[in-house]
Amino acid sequence: MNDIQYDGNGLVPVIIQNADTKAVLTLAYANEEAVQKTLETNETWLYSRSRNELWNKGATSGNTQQVTAVRLDCDGDSLIYEVIPNGPACHTGEESCFHNTLAGAPNESKVDMFSELTGLIQKREEEMPAGAYTTYLFEEGVDKICKKVGEEAAEVIIAAKNRDPKELAMETADLFYHVLVLLQEQKVGFDDVIDVLKERHATKTASK
Repeated sequence: MNDIQYDGNGLVPVIIQNADTKAVLTLAYANEEAVQKTLETNETWLYSRSRNELWNKGATSGNTQQVTAVRLDCDGDSLIYEVIPNGPACHTGEESCFHNTLAGAPNESKVDMFSELTGLIQKREEEMPAGAYTTYLFEEGVDKICKKVGEEAAEVIIAAKNRDPKELAMETADLFYHVLVLLQEQKVGFDDVIDVLKERHATKTASK
């Protein structure tokens, strides 16, 4: 806390970043009290320059943010809150306040693609739109989904044995999709799988 350099108004800029995807969600400001509350509660606390008051992100909208890390830059004059968002960060309903592109095209990360697909599968299960293949799988149930996972795994093996890179990529994509459907049916989050991988990696790294 003593290393934070506040400006003449007692504020420090805060970049709010999705802890999982690393997407930048918001640029805001915090005073010393807001930073202290963030550290104490692991919730996003900021200072509204327009209202001249503290505000707890999501207190009104319900779009709360769990703060997993607070990082200070090398000069001590800006912060990053790494958060797990519960809903959109922007008041417009967009995931990020930075949803307007002035030049170029946003580069979607590979993790973003998995997150997007996971969200789509979850939405399919909730809405069950007629004619959708994912709807069909959920209607058939776990036995059908497991069968498809097994079939696609076999196709991956065949493609690998045939030394066919293009076919291997396609069959692996099919396998990943059906595994994600299975995870949703079992209510196991994709993040849970990532957490296991991180834990294993951390354990092996620490043992070296």
